[in-house]
Amino acid sequence: MFPERFSNLPAYAFPRLRALLDHHQPGGDVVHMTIGEPKHAFPAWVTDVIVDHAEGFNRYPPNDGTPELLDAISGWIGRRYGVEVGAEQIMALNGTREGLYNALMALCPETKHGQTPLVLVPNPFYQVYAVAAISVGAEPVFVNAEAETGFMPDYAGLQPEVLDRVAVAYICSPANPQGAVADRAYWRELIALAEKHDFRIFADECYSEIYRNEAPVGALEVAKEMGADPERVVIFHSLSKRSNLPGLRSGFVAGGPECIRRIRQLRAYSGAPLPLPLQKAAEKVWADEAHVVENRRLYAEKFALADEIFAGVPGYQSPEAGFFLWLPVEDGEEAALKLWKETGVRVLPGAYLSRDTEAGNPGKGYTRVALVAPKSQVQDALITLRDCLYG
Repeated sequence: MFPERFSNLPAYAFPRLRALLDHHQPGGDVVHMTIGEPKHAFPAWVTDVIVDHAEGFNRYPPNDGTPELLDAISGWIGRRYGVEVGAEQIMALNGTREGLYNALMALCPETKHGQTPLVLVPNPFYQVYAVAAISVGAEPVFVNAEAETGFMPDYAGLQPEVLDRVAVAYICSPANPQGAVADRAYWRELIALAEKHDFRIFADECYSEIYRNEAPVGALEVAKEMGADPERVVIFHSLSKRSNLPGLRSGFVAGGPECIRRIRQLRAYSGAPLPLPLQKAAEKVWADEAHVVENRRLYAEKFALADEIFAGVPGYQSPEAGFFLWLPVEDGEEAALKLWKETGVRVLPGAYLSRDTEAGNPGKGYTRVALVAPKSQVQDALITLRDCLYG
């Protein structure tokens, strides 16, 4: 009496990692570089805002977000992307994982052209994309994002008969784990493809504010330039990476008014709204950029260190954005195990973030390294990693 549709899911990345490493003793002081949990300080005044509005814990919060929070998000989208988005086109989220999952519930049709709909997923990928596709009875199509394609999935290379069945295409830019950024040309091609074959784009842009040089262009920004259907693109953002507030669980989804109406309707039944004091804090955080600039500076210092440390490593590519290194190795599992047993540095095998395809598993020859720890610890750990795996 249990569903079979989830029976072939592999173990989630971190339980899988524990099964690989935890029955071995670490070879030195343990350094965690696996999970993308920001460690930089969040603005000190966030705590004050929560305390000042603590009486809000005594009330049920508005499901879609307070008017003030929606206005703050709308203002941020306007400043960041030059796109006017009204409150009716935004919904607050209890973390973007919820939105990335439930938006597919709300917007993916049961069939397309009389067939099971397809959902395009970049490979490697944030695992919620695939689970959402399975949950709605769609078929996930994993499209490898490798060095040859600039670490972005080549959706345009799919056959027309495949694209005609696509209901939704997930895209993560800046990409987790590779740090690649979809440029304006990539977005224009993908949006034109979606217009031609009538599918929606779910743009996961949660790493958009951690970049090296130029701010990544956004999906809504390009859609506006092209005059695309307003319902074509749905974007997802979060305060977790931008503001070092993963525990606040504050994100948003924005898109066409009909898309958001349908997502709101479903969430009224199934969602878990953000508590009012946390919405008040999020409102202030979205309106402030000074802490974001400082956060970006701290990551830039660590990426400069990584570029210096791995300068002689064949295949090393410095990421454009995000806070991960995607390091080439012969085998990601073997590399993670060797590093743990010999040094105590803990990293994530790339294959735990990807799936096998006919073209191979694009994560097998990589390991993901999160640069979230303090700079001095990151420097020491990266030198240790280099000497162990590439020395």
